[in-house]
Amino acid sequence: MSTVAIHHGYTRSRAGNRASARAAVRRPSPQAAVRLTRRGRALAVLVMLGLLLAVLTVFGSHSAATGEAGVPVQTRTVEVGSGDTLWEIAATVAKPGETREMVHRIEELNALTGSDLTVGQEIAVPVG
Repeated sequence: MSTVAIHHGYTRSRAGNRASARAAVRRPSPQAAVRLTRRGRALAVLVMLGLLLAVLTVFGSHSAATGEAGVPVQTRTVEVGSGDTLWEIAATVAKPGETREMVHRIEELNALTGSDLTVGQEIAVPVG
């Protein structure tokens, strides 16, 4: 490891050195201007949380509900038995080749988030 010392040039007058030393002491450091107190940090955190809440409120999910009534769908209630799957239930009701669409309709009718069913669960299934 090596060390390099760099000397600043010396001036001939001592008064010049004292004046520059005083000027260096009087200048505030850049770190002191950004310093926050505990109360200031708490206020900054509260302001940021408020901004985050405002952004989430504005850009968050919106309800798609309308004041109009939807088209009524005739349904029947089916109780899920042991080993039943949503695909099998949809296949018994759907026209040939439309089982996938029927699965989606059953999921929408019952507000299901996936195809998981439990034994004894009652679900609404479209008729025909």
